[in-house]
Amino acid sequence: MYRHIGTIDKNISYQYNLIVKIQSLLKNKSATNAVAEHAEMIYQDLLQNLIPILAALNIMPRNTSEHPLWRTLGGMLDEYAKNPFVMEQLRRAIKLDANVKRNVSNYMNRAENLLNHLNTTEPDGILTTTFINGLLGQSLTFFTQAYQLATTDEND
Repeated sequence: MYRHIGTIDKNISYQYNLIVKIQSLLKNKSATNAVAEHAEMIYQDLLQNLIPILAALNIMPRNTSEHPLWRTLGGMLDEYAKNPFVMEQLRRAIKLDANVKRNVSNYMNRAENLLNHLNTTEPDGILTTTFINGLLGQSLTFFTQAYQLATTDEND
């Protein structure tokens, strides 16, 4: 009798742990789906902060059929790949123009929040990996470097 109770207890414990894992997986999928459903709103929010930055740097978006956010980010990173002086231009713009500094700060906060949310809800997911390693992650690194250079360099 005790052996049967022990076996039943192990089975129930296993099933409970399995249900907890399934519940956690469903919550994560739900959160990822919420991001996908609200993607256009998120993209527009990021884009609103990018447009004044690219205007200050006189950089044009890519001429492709991608979403405007990806065209804008791609144009900026393409220009940086061709001309590393773009980092210095951005650093100066952040230092001298409060509007650019605010837009860069807003963009970094929103992009970082999005990436953190994706990483929390689906750490090894394809969407998370694509965003972190793609244009969004690269742009965040670019802006972070320029922002740190502009806010820590007091000689200029």
